[in-house]
Amino acid sequence: MMQGRYRVIKCFRIFVLCTVLGVGQVWAGEVEFGGQVRPRFEFRDQASGPHDLFTSMRVRAQVKAALERDVQVLIQLQDVRLWGEEGNTLGDFRADNFDLHQGYAELSRLGGAPVSIRAGRQEISLGGQRLVGAVGWTQQGRALDGMRVTIAPKGGSLDLLGIRLLDSSAAGISENGYLFGAYGQIKRYSSGVLDLYVLYNRISGGADTDQSTLGGRWAGQRNLLKYRLEGTYQTGTRSGQDVAAYMLGARVGMGTAGGKTQVTLWYDYLSGDEDQTDRKTRVFDTLFATNHKFYGFADLFLNIPVHTGGLGLQDVALKVEHSPRKNVSLLADAHLFLLAEKGGLASGRLAEEVDLTLRYKYSANVTLVGGVSYVIAEDAIKAIGRLSDHLGWGYVMMDVAF
Repeated sequence: MMQGRYRVIKCFRIFVLCTVLGVGQVWAGEVEFGGQVRPRFEFRDQASGPHDLFTSMRVRAQVKAALERDVQVLIQLQDVRLWGEEGNTLGDFRADNFDLHQGYAELSRLGGAPVSIRAGRQEISLGGQRLVGAVGWTQQGRALDGMRVTIAPKGGSLDLLGIRLLDSSAAGISENGYLFGAYGQIKRYSSGVLDLYVLYNRISGGADTDQSTLGGRWAGQRNLLKYRLEGTYQTGTRSGQDVAAYMLGARVGMGTAGGKTQVTLWYDYLSGDEDQTDRKTRVFDTLFATNHKFYGFADLFLNIPVHTGGLGLQDVALKVEHSPRKNVSLLADAHLFLLAEKGGLASGRLAEEVDLTLRYKYSANVTLVGGVSYVIAEDAIKAIGRLSDHLGWGYVMMDVAF
């Protein structure tokens, strides 16, 4: 019997061969091959506990074909693993780390109109990725199964989503889950872009979730000033409890005349639940966000509300980016994390975090990135069990993409 890994690779080779040789009138110039190799070494050390160091790696291979009548197809395979995870690859008969990351067909300019339909497994990033994002920092990334309809007339765009999150017909799954949404961008303003959206996620079976998330985001730039202002409200039910939660965010940044330095002030407020026994929840759920971009690079608050004990989050940050050369960037971020609600805790102060990052563009295809973070754990983060002491973290990553 053919081993699992070899079956997958063979199928991929057959697909490539069929794409190049046997799909209608596809020209050689209309088929693109691409890939990525991204190893990352990480070191994590909590002051009162053992340290951890490891190297993870993402390897991706893809084929993209442009067919007749504005039809595109993408198949992207990936392998994600830790170095040393398989001491002897001769014992790997299952290819557990090998997966389909994206696989979709897209019909563009239907009837000559600015309308496209993409169906299949796909990465989806909406706006600033505060609620739906591809989480590119993680080696595995996020892809969702479903359909995306994009209407893009002059001066704006509208994305309509229909995503299947869970299917009880699949082995080991007892619930059905869906995500539907409409995300619009109005780009007719000279000083910024206005986003308006509504998202609806439902999980049926057990403690039902029937939740709506709606809001807006204004982001733009005027001369050297960059700014963002957004607000989001959630209502409905989540895990059988009534929901009334919200998120507010603001950012203002000022750059230098030469464009080499940018200083940004940042504040986010995600509501929390003071009383978690009244069958009502007031804690904001970030849904499918790319939280690594927002709440510190040490990734202490990836799963909100879980990682803040249901008490919400406040993030006050100062961010500085400096580019001494065209291919070099230095970033320094300082965060003060507070709970939105203290609950029964004596203090709502979670932590202070400093992130330092160096990015070097070695060539058009190769980027080298390194960074260190230090987190000072305060009483609240210890009380909710997220950290027991101060934390140090660092990484070095090579990103080769073609």
